[in-house]
Amino acid sequence: MQKITSLAEKSGLVSTGYLEVTAGATAVASSNGLFAWGRSTAAALTATVRTPDGTGSGWAGASTNDWSRIDPAAIGERAVEKAKRSANPVAVEPGRYTVILEPTAVGNLVGLIAGSLQARSADEGRSFFSKPGGGTKIGMKVVDERVTLVSDPYDPETYGTAFTAEGLPTQRVTWIENGIVKNLAYDRYWAQQKGMMPTSATGSLKMSGGNSTLEEMIQSTERGLLVTRLWYIRGVDPRVILFTGLTRDGTFLVEKGKITRAVKNLRWNESPVFLLNNIEMMDRPERVSASESGSAGQALVVPPIKARDFTFTSLSDAV
Repeated sequence: MQKITSLAEKSGLVSTGYLEVTAGATAVASSNGLFAWGRSTAAALTATVRTPDGTGSGWAGASTNDWSRIDPAAIGERAVEKAKRSANPVAVEPGRYTVILEPTAVGNLVGLIAGSLQARSADEGRSFFSKPGGGTKIGMKVVDERVTLVSDPYDPETYGTAFTAEGLPTQRVTWIENGIVKNLAYDRYWAQQKGMMPTSATGSLKMSGGNSTLEEMIQSTERGLLVTRLWYIRGVDPRVILFTGLTRDGTFLVEKGKITRAVKNLRWNESPVFLLNNIEMMDRPERVSASESGSAGQALVVPPIKARDFTFTSLSDAV
């Protein structure tokens, strides 16, 4: 943490952070002879840096299964730079904007899809993945064809446990491929009810990406908003995976291909499905720290995204 605090002090800024490193084991057993046991590790480091007058706030963070992959100095540098640039923000009118979401903001949204993939709620008509008139949307195109979402506990970027909470051996599962729904999550009970095989996947999620850099996204934007991350995220309508929340720790106005000023935070009402249907550009995916608590949380690998028509509903005075 000293690498972060010393950088902030040199710039006359105030810093704080959260470090979590865990190593442990998980076991599942039943009276019918089921037994599974495995080890796991996780690490997360986040930093928030603010200006002394409280008008500017910057954040950066990283999450991984291997602490040696985290660079505290790089996190500190990003947070300090964000804090400097976000001071004295101005108000902009709420509305629909072209947005450039940094990877953490994308993770904050796209990670919400994982909680909506349950087959039972889809079969019972309570989910975005419910097909009008009955059934599910398996086999239907629901997002941009550039989007593929996969859970893989054996991917080095998204390591997970070798078994589920029900004791099933985990495997790679493709949820959405080229925009088309391929699988939903069946637990043991619902799989038995429907004559299906249970889906043995962990909570990790990895998304496909593109080859447009964040700088190219900014340069190609006539007018839009650059968003560092999202927080205070709450559900609104599970039928469209609609959520609301606030921007935080660095929101900037982009005009004619340049970042021109910091803006006050905004409340947004949006669905990751809408976002993934309005993609204009993407960069390569990367592992992000997207939990609101600062803990390692869900293993998420996502790209930065430029998208059109992102809905902001009101201004917020929160820094």
